[in-house]
Amino acid sequence: MITMTAEVTGKVLCVRLGGELDHYYAEQVKEFVVSEMEKHQTQHLIWNLAGLHFMDSSGLGVILGRYRQVNEMGGNVTVCGLSTQVKRLFQLSGLFKIMYVEPTEQDALRRLGEEPCKTL
Repeated sequence: MITMTAEVTGKVLCVRLGGELDHYYAEQVKEFVVSEMEKHQTQHLIWNLAGLHFMDSSGLGVILGRYRQVNEMGGNVTVCGLSTQVKRLFQLSGLFKIMYVEPTEQDALRRLGEEPCKTL
């Protein structure tokens, strides 16, 4: 099972995921994030994965796909709150080479020059 919430501030969409991001939920997460980005006309994306305890390659595909989308708009993607398991998956995949990594959502927002997100 997966939980998804989104908050926005300025041009930053903060997406918080909890539970498991695997092949079963990957398309649902993708559609949710794309919809929220379009609805709020955001340019930057923060993935807060503090509540995520499992992710497989399908989840990495969702994150990489949104990276490409944001990168084409001239934006930045930051991930934060990584568990040891998810962090290892990011390291093995090489995603740390193209995305910012911060310990917390507040640190990620500061990197982008924004204040804490406002609830949608």
